[in-house]
Amino acid sequence: IYLSECKTGNGKTYRGTMAKTKNDVACQKWSDNSPHKPNYTPEKHPLEGLEENYCRNPDNDENGPWCYTTNPDVRFDYCNIPECEEECMHCSGENYEGKISKTKSGLECQAWNSQTPHAHGYIPSKFPSKNLKMNYCRNPDGEPRPWCFTMDPNKRWEFCDIPRCTTPPPPSGPTYQCLKGRGESYRGKVSVTVSGHTCQHWSEQTPHKHNRTPENFPCKNLDENYCRNPDGETAPWCYTTNSEVRWEHCQIPSCESSPITTEYLDAPASVPPEQTPVVQECYHGNGQSYRGTSSTTITGRKCQSWSSMTPHRHEKTPEHFPEAGLTMNYCRNPDADKSPWCYTTDPSVRWEFCNLRKC
Repeated sequence: IYLSECKTGNGKTYRGTMAKTKNDVACQKWSDNSPHKPNYTPEKHPLEGLEENYCRNPDNDENGPWCYTTNPDVRFDYCNIPECEEECMHCSGENYEGKISKTKSGLECQAWNSQTPHAHGYIPSKFPSKNLKMNYCRNPDGEPRPWCFTMDPNKRWEFCDIPRCTTPPPPSGPTYQCLKGRGESYRGKVSVTVSGHTCQHWSEQTPHKHNRTPENFPCKNLDENYCRNPDGETAPWCYTTNSEVRWEHCQIPSCESSPITTEYLDAPASVPPEQTPVVQECYHGNGQSYRGTSSTTITGRKCQSWSSMTPHRHEKTPEHFPEAGLTMNYCRNPDADKSPWCYTTDPSVRWEFCNLRKC
């Protein structure tokens, strides 16, 4: 059974596996008589979930789950159980499960399994772990907070106002000084990018304005100007102090003993991060001058990186079209078509025009 490691209300229904007090003292088993003789035992209270030495709230204590402690001098103490994210959100609301379904300006949210008024790629069946239920605000893609597509045809998506939880967030798991996986757990002090640019401080807005701030991502340790991966990128990155280069990945030594190769760094780029469809931008003329960051097609498919050959092989590479601004997987018009377009990450659809409007 999936056991929720968070509590709702005073945690009387909590059945998780936390087994130490908020002061880090191990809990005594509910069935043991030492060091403390318990008033609450599995025999006397069979419905209260008094298994092992897990924190529980059999007496409906308003301060939440507790346990008898293994310290003879402290009979019992409370446990630090985070609130379930139903009424509020921890961190950036990646695990928010509540039912708010209006955006911050009051617009009704579009259901995730609907493609009207906005076509998009966030199909609930494609993202089973993201809990894309009904039309509830969610954060499936590492934004600063939950959002949704709106029912207003002129407003593609908007953030929702979800209050922050007052209890501590759940523990984040182990962190590393080297690169493991995509480096979301990297907490080292590298602060220079692959091509040698110094990183911009996360708390600053110059030279680049951005929303990846320590306030928006409170659980991601955006300290100083250290390379981090707060938003599910392919590797740790940072904004740079060079006003010409907005951001770049960083070269972090791998936790596996073999030194990291640049080839490895290039490989993940073929899977661009799932971008929240940007506020619908516009292009002038036929869009050959468009240099925005939209990477979604008119049917909501995600764009393939211009430097990648999967799933579609092509000639429209940054080398062949150096003037066309073919960065990342952004919509562009390198060949004077009628508007910006891109190859898609859907193997069955080679290319499509992008979800942009004419200015």
